[in-house]
Amino acid sequence: MNEHSAHDKLRPPYKMILGTRVDGTNYDEATAAIIVWARAGESRYVCVATVNNVMEAYDSPEFQSVMNAADLVTSDGMPLVWALRVLGIRNASRVYGPDLMPLVMAAAEREGLSVGFYGATPEVLAKLEARAHKLYPRLKIAYVHAPPFRTLTKEEDEKTVTEIRGAGVRILFVGMSTPKQEIWMAAHRERLPCVMMGVGAAFDFFSGTKLQAPRWMQRSGLEWFFRLLMEPRRLWRRYLFHNPRFVIYFALQAAGCSRFH
Repeated sequence: MNEHSAHDKLRPPYKMILGTRVDGTNYDEATAAIIVWARAGESRYVCVATVNNVMEAYDSPEFQSVMNAADLVTSDGMPLVWALRVLGIRNASRVYGPDLMPLVMAAAEREGLSVGFYGATPEVLAKLEARAHKLYPRLKIAYVHAPPFRTLTKEEDEKTVTEIRGAGVRILFVGMSTPKQEIWMAAHRERLPCVMMGVGAAFDFFSGTKLQAPRWMQRSGLEWFFRLLMEPRRLWRRYLFHNPRFVIYFALQAAGCSRFH
C-alpha cells in the first residue's frame, strides 16, 4: 500500500452541515495530507469552510456539489467547529485558513516542494512574497500571479494552466473570494498536478494589508463581527444575511428536521 492510499484509508471523520460535508480534521492532519498529495504530484483541492461557504452551498446545489467534491473541507470558522461537536465529533477543532497556510509553507520548505500564489492584487502578492521569503528563506516560490477581476478567456486560462504546470508548482494557494475560488479549483482539478488550497483572506492577512481579528475574538466566534466592522459594505450580506439563517437552520437540523440534513 502506498503512502497516498494509506492516507485515504485514514480520512478524518466528517459530518454533513446543512448538506455540506465538513471534515473533523486538525492542523497536523490537514498539513500531513496536503504534503502527501503534493509530494505525489496529485491534483487535489482543499476548501476552508466558514458559515458563508455552508450557506452559499445551501442556496446553490451546484456550489454544494463543488464543496462536497473537495478532497478536504476544514472547519475554518468556530460556528462550524461547534456544529461538528453537536453532531458527534467531540474533539473537532478549528483549522483556520490564515493559520493553515503558514504551516503548509513551513512543511513545503522542509520537503523542498514548490509553491505558488494565485489571486489578490499585484501589490498584495508582492508583500506576501516578501514576507514568505523572510520567514521561509528556503521555500521555493515558483509561481505568483494576480488574475484580473473577471472571467478569464479560454486562451488566458490555458496560458495560466501552462505556466503553473511549467513552474513545477506542487502546492498552489488560491486567494479569491467564496464561491469564486472553490469553483476555480474544482474546474482545474485534473488539469493541474498540484494541491490547490482556497485560503481566501489569508493573502491579505499574511501580507499585512488587512487587520486580523484579535485571537480572543477568533476563539469566541466573533471574528465575523470584527471583519464586518472593517469592511461593512463588502461583507454585510455575508454576515447579516447568512449568519442568522445558519443559526436557525442548524438548530432545526440538530433537532432532527429532515429538510436540513
